[in-house]
Formats: sequence, structure tokens, C-alpha cells
Amino acid sequence: MSRPDDQPRDIRLKATSMIWGFALGGLGISIPLTAVTQSGQTIPLMVLMAATISTAVVWKTTSGAGTAQLPPSSLKQIEERLSNLETIVTFEDDNLKAKIDRLRSRID
Repeated sequence: MSRPDDQPRDIRLKATSMIWGFALGGLGISIPLTAVTQSGQTIPLMVLMAATISTAVVWKTTSGAGTAQLPPSSLKQIEERLSNLETIVTFEDDNLKAKIDRLRSRID
């Protein structure tokens, strides 16, 4: 069943698939290493344990946060605030450059 494009995707699913994709790669590397290093099952078990813990943390801490969308009014407020901050930073940057130029002219 496909999802319409206007519905948000759950970020937890993407994070979980990435975690387990890396875990499978780690297992693919660690299993042959166990024979060479004679470390037994320690490395593959650590890879599985890390993936399990990471998955649990992703699902516990986000608890559906990836499915929420901001209302258009909040999004507009955030965009306006970002624009204001960019203006402030640009102004301060210009002031700083002018002060540096004045200090350089005093030194010369």
C-alpha cells in the first residue's frame, strides 16, 4: 500500500533501517574477523547489541515526533525569525569588518 506524498513519513523507520543496514555491514565484516582474531562471538554480539540499543533509543526518544507537521502559521513565523536572524548576522558582520579595517588603518 503506497502512501500519498502529502503525508509525512515516520523518521524512526528510516533511522531504524539505517541502523540495521550498518549493523548487517558490521556483521559482514566482524564474522570473518572472529576467525582471524580468535575473539569468539564478542564482536558480532557487540554489533547486534549496539544496533538493538540504538533502535530502542530512536523509538523511545522520538516517540512519533517524525510524524508531526508544523501548522502553516508556525512555519511562517519560523521563516520570518530566520530572516531576521540572517539580517542581524549580516549587519554585525559588516560592523565587525568596518572595525577591523579601522584598527588596521591605525596600525599602518
